[in-house]
Amino acid sequence: MIPMPPFFIALSQSNPVLGDLSKNADLIAKAAQLASAKGAKLLLTPELSLTGYPPEDLLLRDAFIQAVDQQLALLTKTLAAYPDLRVIVGHPKRTAAGLQNMASVLYRGEIITSYAKQKLPNHEVFDEVRYFVPGADPCIFEIDGTKVGLIICEDAWHASAAAQAKHHGAELLVIPNASPYHLEKQSLREDVAKARVLETGLPLIYLNAVGGQDELVFDGASFALSKTAQLALAMPHFQEGLAFIEYKNSDLVKADVTESSSIEAQVYDALVLGVKDYLGKNGFPGAIIGLSGGVDSALVLAIAVDALGADKVRAVMMPSRYTADISWIDAKQMADNLGVQYDEITIAPMVDAFDGALANEFKGLPVDATEENIQARVRGTLLMAMSNKSGRIVLTTGNKSEMAVGYCTLYGDMAGGFAVIKDIAKTLVYRLCHYRNSIAPVIPERILTRAPSAELRPDQKDQDSLPEYDILDAILGLYMEQDESIETIIAKGYRPEDVEKVTRLIKINEYKRRQAPIGVRITQRAFGRDWRYPITNKFRA
Repeated sequence: MIPMPPFFIALSQSNPVLGDLSKNADLIAKAAQLASAKGAKLLLTPELSLTGYPPEDLLLRDAFIQAVDQQLALLTKTLAAYPDLRVIVGHPKRTAAGLQNMASVLYRGEIITSYAKQKLPNHEVFDEVRYFVPGADPCIFEIDGTKVGLIICEDAWHASAAAQAKHHGAELLVIPNASPYHLEKQSLREDVAKARVLETGLPLIYLNAVGGQDELVFDGASFALSKTAQLALAMPHFQEGLAFIEYKNSDLVKADVTESSSIEAQVYDALVLGVKDYLGKNGFPGAIIGLSGGVDSALVLAIAVDALGADKVRAVMMPSRYTADISWIDAKQMADNLGVQYDEITIAPMVDAFDGALANEFKGLPVDATEENIQARVRGTLLMAMSNKSGRIVLTTGNKSEMAVGYCTLYGDMAGGFAVIKDIAKTLVYRLCHYRNSIAPVIPERILTRAPSAELRPDQKDQDSLPEYDILDAILGLYMEQDESIETIIAKGYRPEDVEKVTRLIKINEYKRRQAPIGVRITQRAFGRDWRYPITNKFRA
């Protein structure tokens, strides 16, 4: 066989803005300009790169589909300026079969071929069956005599689409993706991709989107595998970029391989990007955070500053008569360390006013969580008032452990617009704080060593009401994330009373979580779009 000439492929690990069709088209065009200048013959962009992912119910609007068609036609003409470059663009397309998740190859002012995604995910956070009909046909196109097979995202998690491409002559597989991050996701992707390479004998390029979209964060981490399933290219997590790799002698030539970062670094970067893009893409001028002197608000403050800059973050300390002096001191120190605006508003007079107004209603009744919740709701009211005046969004500070068991106050500490650490278990909160301090020691050490407390009554400690957090988080992971039964969890060695308490609290607090703000998804199962338990529900096991 006469060897085909080598060529370069460009990977655009980009951050589209959902629904901003002209901006997304500009991103593609700028990447094409750079790719062409470097002599690339193919530019790969992410799944649904023209619209952003996931478009959700925008896909039900005819006006949206028409606007996509119009923008795609304009982009096709624009890219004709690069006559040697083929550009793969992701977009929805209405066909005779119905609406399809499509990737088209644009070349010399035309769409030379298109591929409709065959495997539509309908699990975890994905709901593509609601919108799309699957394709069935392969997509093979040529670059200087080399046949390239195109499949999309979920197709790679099944053997059939890659095998079909191989059967129709493909010598190289390219896969545009919009694959959201969760813990250990990258190792799963690489394992799946290696399986496809070993099955087909074809080298493979996996290109992923990057950026935040509501509660989802796309981590990039695009890569390429040689025909022996060796890593030939690895792009960074959570960073936009344009990478190049050469196809030569029927294989991919090894290029830059970025070392994978630690779990803590990945999670922290995911949270930073999630906050940055949620506020930036939605036009919020900054953030407000209720600072307590505790570990959760300390972590959220650090993330917010790293995402937005100190000038766009305001920290508000709202002490009560139960606030310890050390909380006051540590909160002020934390704000000073990060250089943010810091304010103090004592809530005692407002709490006293509520107590007075309710005195007759509560006469003869014992003091309980009601009075504690009033304190939290006063704080929530103050933060939301400052948000209304300034336009800045309130970032809530509750973690996953608290959200799971209802250790939070509806319309109090749950009040806000974005729940940064909603999917971060308490034990991971501490790990992330230590990680952030390893970069620069901004979180006072005492915040990390003292016993956590809501400080809503004298000498209160979280563990007065809850199991130790390492126990709580372990049970939460087994029951909520892995769907283990109560009996199975007990059989693993956890105390029946702890398992009973945690699982009961998870169930009865579903109504609270339904009213919580969205937050960055980090685990494979978060309290959000991939947790759909009925509020009214008598089953528990």
